[in-house]
Amino acid sequence: MKPQIKNSPRPPYWKLLLAFAVIYIVWGSTYLAIRVGVREFPPLLMAALRFLIAGVVLYAWARWRGTPAPTRREWMASSLLASMVFLCDYGCLFWAEQRVPSGIAAVILATIPVFITLSEIMLLKTQRLTARLAVSLLIGIGGVAVLMNHSASFGEAPINRAGAAAILLSSVSWSLATVLTRKVHLPESKAMSSAAQMTSGGIQLLIAAALFGEFPGFHASAISSNAWFALLYLIVAGSIVGYTAFLWLLHYESPTKVGTYAYVNPVVAVILGYFLAGESIGPRTVLGTLLVLVSVVAINTARGKRKETASAPQEPAEVPSAVPALE
Repeated sequence: MKPQIKNSPRPPYWKLLLAFAVIYIVWGSTYLAIRVGVREFPPLLMAALRFLIAGVVLYAWARWRGTPAPTRREWMASSLLASMVFLCDYGCLFWAEQRVPSGIAAVILATIPVFITLSEIMLLKTQRLTARLAVSLLIGIGGVAVLMNHSASFGEAPINRAGAAAILLSSVSWSLATVLTRKVHLPESKAMSSAAQMTSGGIQLLIAAALFGEFPGFHASAISSNAWFALLYLIVAGSIVGYTAFLWLLHYESPTKVGTYAYVNPVVAVILGYFLAGESIGPRTVLGTLLVLVSVVAINTARGKRKETASAPQEPAEVPSAVPALE
């Protein structure tokens, strides 16, 4: 599916603004919703419910629109990616947000382009390590180091290292999945591809929740309305509405412009965490966030220039971090 930027009539400006607001604000707010939910929900079970329900709804919607069902080969590829994106990535993220503020989680997860670039340099050999890229990578790694440093916390509470390490593992897993996406056979329709991955990921997370003993201690009646609303918000706003807005925007705007959500989401998450959840914003958080965002912007602009020089066609999947469209 390629963006029909030139062939499709331009929609009203307010609709474009609304769609950008959705991927900027809604996706940025999902980290806080996760934080609220995992205070009461078992983390793997909550992640399983979110993606299994959203995946089934998107699958039904895609089939209703006439999209062919995935073949066996496509289901196998989707399941492989789901194990990396949903089981490992989101499983670690939901678990970590029991221990790490939502804003910090979003900032650390924003390092995904750093690890994608490292994968391209070290594994695929499709990216050359230039001086600019090296500096950009070091800045991003330095930003994470600032956030995790206990000895120089600038008066802020130390970040739980196990939680931060889990989010870093999420970033690495997501990055490898993004690289692997180019090597496996997925459904041509992005909506069906995401539906298959979400459905498979939800099933895998459900199995993991059972294996880690989350079911015996779970009582739905004990979950507050706030936590249930957080789950509903993640399913409807975060996964279904957000992804629909993302796909719609790709028809009218360039992937590079749509991909600016990768820079905005962490800032939105930090601000919402501060005002709605009482999370602190001190010198350490500000410095770490700035370093990570500077790194991400520098890496993505460098990648964009490399593609233009090579005269390679840009696919919508090349939006920064590729898979984060599932936020």
